[in-house]
Amino acid sequence: MTEDFKMEIAIPTDDLGYILLQCSHCGTHFKATPEDIMDDGVLTLFCPSCGLTSDNYITEDVLELAITMGQNRAVDMIYDELKRMEKQFKKGPFTIKAGKCPKHAHESPIQSGINALEVTTFRCCKRKAKVKPMLKITGCYCPFCGVKNYEVE
Repeated sequence: MTEDFKMEIAIPTDDLGYILLQCSHCGTHFKATPEDIMDDGVLTLFCPSCGLTSDNYITEDVLELAITMGQNRAVDMIYDELKRMEKQFKKGPFTIKAGKCPKHAHESPIQSGINALEVTTFRCCKRKAKVKPMLKITGCYCPFCGVKNYEVE
């Protein structure tokens, strides 16, 4: 039973086309456009708050959905294997009854979330991201190059 499977999770954008990201170090939320994130000129993303880079910026909602989807798929695979064994061992010294298929856990859809972020233009890269208003006032790191900006627009 070496069955490979792929899961795809669509992360929605807000009305302006930004997706929600979360720093794994400090937990700060910020938003960037998929085009900027996937641009070949952007080698890594920096947290606007702490300035550190992370292996991923997956939000807790996306992670929870991925875990739930994986658990539901695992339950299906186990049930399918039990049904197969039920047919295989129908007659013989012992039998297997798979029973009813277990119910799936609810897979909550992902919302674009957190609307209290403001669009900020970073002069260093001439790119835009959404950050917390306080970071816009006190200065923040550019998510695309890591430069500390004190005069963001």
